Amino acid sequence: MRTEFQDNGCCFVCGKNNTIGLKLLFARKPDAAEAEFIPSKELQGYSGIVHGGIISAVLDEAMIQASMSEKDTPVTAEIKVRFRNPLKVDEQATVYASVKKRAGRLIEADAAMRKKSDNTLIAEAHAKLMCTA
Repeated sequence: MRTEFQDNGCCFVCGKNNTIGLKLLFARKPDAAEAEFIPSKELQGYSGIVHGGIISAVLDEAMIQASMSEKDTPVTAEIKVRFRNPLKVDEQATVYASVKKRAGRLIEADAAMRKKSDNTLIAEAHAKLMCTA
């Protein structure tokens, strides 16, 4: 039995109705998505450095956004994140994701987050997503 997922606008990363969420706006193209991200001090782990869990959540959502379509509602089955450089609080970043493979209900996608100022790689991710509908 498949679980049916409905968007109520409360996603932590992209939900417009989530009062404590990031409210990122993704520009979507077929099999790709991109957004800008400026983390506030409430999202830090160590002093002045954005928490890795927040970065992971943004990368995850970017891959979900890239893989969504009229017929596909994906959820993350597996994700691997590789952190390359720290992202500072209030430092503007861009996240980009793209679909690499579709096979039945399985989708594989990659994502990267980079500093907007100099294109330094912050983190990259690979995920396996499963379509639920």
